[in-house]
Amino acid sequence: MNVLIIEDEPRAAQKISDFLAEIDQTIRVVERLDSVEQTIKWFGTHDAPNLIFSDIQLTDGLCFDIFREIEVKSPIVFCTAYDEYLINAFDTNAVSYLLKPVTKELLEKSLEKFRTLQQVFNDEQNRHIMDKILTHISDAQQYKSSIIVNQGEKIIPIKTDKIAFIQLGSHGVCITTHSHETFLYYSSMDNLEKQLNPVQFFRANRQFLINRNAIANIERFFNRKLVVKLQIPTSEKILVSKLKASDFIKWLEQ
Repeated sequence: MNVLIIEDEPRAAQKISDFLAEIDQTIRVVERLDSVEQTIKWFGTHDAPNLIFSDIQLTDGLCFDIFREIEVKSPIVFCTAYDEYLINAFDTNAVSYLLKPVTKELLEKSLEKFRTLQQVFNDEQNRHIMDKILTHISDAQQYKSSIIVNQGEKIIPIKTDKIAFIQLGSHGVCITTHSHETFLYYSSMDNLEKQLNPVQFFRANRQFLINRNAIANIERFFNRKLVVKLQIPTSEKILVSKLKASDFIKWLEQ
């Protein structure tokens, strides 16, 4: 297996190289690079390695500058002293995110994970499933996990998974939780819909955004519409139109 190390600290690069040699003698470190510019040039004249071990802060910038400049298909194990770049790593082919000091045990676990993923992706059916999982993971980074509401002098964070439904009323948007708490929220339904994970929330109609975990049952209604009944009572029926009914059923099956 060919491995590329991108690291601007010679001692750290040597340590990773030595650990890899101890873990698996078939691993070959093809190059050790220390900058964005040097790495971009290297990829222009060499075949892609099987795996990359990369620091994030390099001598002339962040390693993400490399991946924005050129297409890198190799899986990457990030080795860094900072945890603030974890979200950025999800936008790449990240296998693991290791915080320094990197130990032999951490490298072994990363290699095990890499080999497991290799086996999964080599199987076509498993690869399809894995692609869906990775898409959901990636998408989840873009959506809110909490919403901030104001109640008098209080600022209250509400975990989105605690929200049962959101209703548009005459006085604005009202958030209702699984524990029957209600909060006014000063935003439009359209904005809220964009901020919430569509795997978890569905815009049933103009007035209701509903959490799949709050659904008790669905009934067929006149003219091929659906009536959604939640575990928490609502002030009016939640109707899903004939045009949306098919999408709603598919969403339930995800």
